[in-house]
Amino acid sequence: MTKAKKLLQLCALASVVLLGACKKDKISKTDTKTANGTRTQLTKDSIFLYAKELYLWNQYLPSYEAFAPRDNFNFSEELYSLNRELFAITQKAINPTTGKSYEYNPDDPDDTKYSFIEDLAAKGVIASVKNAQGVDFNGEGNDTGFYVYLEGKKTDYKVYIRFCSPGSPAALAGLGRADRITKINGKTIGSDYDGEVSFLEDALNASSVSLTGINKKGLAFNVSLTAKKYDSSPIFKDSVLTVGAKKIGYLAFARFTSDKNSAQVLDNVFAKFANAGVSDLVIDLRYNPGGYVSTAEHLINLIAPPGLNGRTMFVETYNETLRSGKASILVNQPLRDQEGNIEYKNGKMLNYKDNVSYRPENNTTIFEKEGNLNSVTKVAFITTDNTASASELVINSLKPHITVKTFGSTSYGKPVGFFPIRIDKYDVYLSSFSTKNSEGDGDYYDGIAPDLETPDDVKHDFGDTNERSLAAALAYLTSGSLKVNRTLSTQQTKSGNTLNKAIGNQDFKGMIAVPKGRK
Repeated sequence: MTKAKKLLQLCALASVVLLGACKKDKISKTDTKTANGTRTQLTKDSIFLYAKELYLWNQYLPSYEAFAPRDNFNFSEELYSLNRELFAITQKAINPTTGKSYEYNPDDPDDTKYSFIEDLAAKGVIASVKNAQGVDFNGEGNDTGFYVYLEGKKTDYKVYIRFCSPGSPAALAGLGRADRITKINGKTIGSDYDGEVSFLEDALNASSVSLTGINKKGLAFNVSLTAKKYDSSPIFKDSVLTVGAKKIGYLAFARFTSDKNSAQVLDNVFAKFANAGVSDLVIDLRYNPGGYVSTAEHLINLIAPPGLNGRTMFVETYNETLRSGKASILVNQPLRDQEGNIEYKNGKMLNYKDNVSYRPENNTTIFEKEGNLNSVTKVAFITTDNTASASELVINSLKPHITVKTFGSTSYGKPVGFFPIRIDKYDVYLSSFSTKNSEGDGDYYDGIAPDLETPDDVKHDFGDTNERSLAAALAYLTSGSLKVNRTLSTQQTKSGNTLNKAIGNQDFKGMIAVPKGRK
């Protein structure tokens, strides 16, 4: 028996010993030393050996002996060491189109673009944001709830609210998109970015902050916010817009949260659209980082006409090890629902090895119309580089079947997804499947480019027909016009002194799915 196979058996045992960390699981208390190494060493072994069987590009990974996880990535902080190991794993597969890793992250080349590790010690849910703040994919928030955009020059800039999470302290205080902040914690801002950036980042990411400014109606505000836990709707705004003779449904969707958080509110919105006689849609995904594939599927079925029933929506494709049923290490991973609860059938715990099929024919999603909105002919999507994963899946899946146009800027580029692998107190999210539409298209690793580039106009609220991206989408839906705007706003002007950027904590970008194929 090879050393790698012995380690695989050992780590399979270690996975059983180290499983845990959700609110319904107990983290086992074991000695620092186990049968063959420390707890940290076994965790490092497990991450690599799971990647060897699960990672989408596992054929590019070296042997255990060559990778030597125990001999490398030894830092004082355990989670940092594990993240460095994960980064090294993700750099092995090279995209021939770009000559860089599939997981190359242009915003931070020293970090992964897709895969990540989450410490679950204080979480207790199957999916949540990477940082301690923000709204997770169960719709549970834990912050002050506002996100900002800086526009102008470094020596003369303005701070606008991009959005407030529904139900957050900021939203409950009456703040919203397009409100302008002039003071933070009593300090006037906007004249010296280089001297103010550290103050801004600390203040905006703090658990409490005071804000002074002018709202979108021209009225002054002065509020103090304190972070707290809250339930958040995934919908920023929905409305029926009458443009000429057309009824156009507008939906600004924040994230693809769990079925429990998203399904009913989406059903309500589309029922309203149907009752109003809506014929076309604008789906605003400009800040939507993705989430559950099941919720993306639900949104697609609400949009799609009934004539598409039975046709292919998208296909999830796994690596050959998974497709052939040879990922034996997965016997140690229990299936969990969206709340993190372990699934059982006839009193027996289900697992990702014996109870799941990874073959394409068992992971093909077909259209099954939902709701009563049956007459949609055109859909305009608004995107930015924050539009990722499940958001891109919706756009790509509809393209072969109905008229789809995109407005804004190029999306994030994440045609891959994952399901959580629990190792000790961590959930490890390894890119495990790719998605393609009915025509086999899906390699948008560099994002989906817009049909018409338009700025993210933070001076106007969601659903305001004067907002640049929405105005362009409405012009197309009513007249067919896709004219390129040659006089882009200052947000798209590039110079050494220009300052146009978002600041503060960002939601992680991901696509989470339990494989459809069941045995």
